[in-house]
Amino acid sequence: MKTIGLLGGMSWESTVPYYRRINQAVNEKLGGLHSAKLLLYSTDFHEIELLQHAGRWQEAGEVLAQAAVALQGAGAEFLVICTNTMHKVFADIQQRLAIPILHIADATAEAIKAEGLGAVALLGTRFTMEDDFIRERLRSLHGLEVHIPDPADREFIHRVIYDELCKGKILDPSRARFVEIIRKTAARGAQGTILGCTEISLLVGPEDSPIPVFDTTELHALKAVEWALAVP
Repeated sequence: MKTIGLLGGMSWESTVPYYRRINQAVNEKLGGLHSAKLLLYSTDFHEIELLQHAGRWQEAGEVLAQAAVALQGAGAEFLVICTNTMHKVFADIQQRLAIPILHIADATAEAIKAEGLGAVALLGTRFTMEDDFIRERLRSLHGLEVHIPDPADREFIHRVIYDELCKGKILDPSRARFVEIIRKTAARGAQGTILGCTEISLLVGPEDSPIPVFDTTELHALKAVEWALAVP
């Protein structure tokens, strides 16, 4: 079993499900008292969030790159960045390492294509929805058509992520608005919805959606287990 390096804390609310799901999946596959071999570096998200909203992505990337190098030095054999948004600096981090990083969009796209879908909506932070670091990878590498909500809905989703979900607040009115947003994207042609922020699955799930949902946290975690258990 390979040792997984988890680059987490963005936010810690979504890092907990990563830790839990990876260990559960390893035990499901190996039985007994097996659990995952992993290392966790949990950042102070306050520092990262300030840099994000100031547009200081290079500095935010440097914070994560230093953490990634520390995980590599401690014995991690591959890394998982436990957030969609900070994949914006994926290439900057990867170039500092001799070990691979499992990209969250690749794990998600594999599941979408396995269901035979070609058009999906992407919900996430404003950075994830409006910038192209996730959308373009889904399009160019995986051939998926990607829809995003309208501006007012994007602003609402962004606010709920930072002001509610990252603080552990799960509110029914926000869930209802998310479901309505999913319905609107489905009416525009989305065949499925990517929960493209690792906190969103704390609020909505398959039972809330009229179309299939693809939880990036779950899919990323399960693909990490697949990598960890792969026979060389």
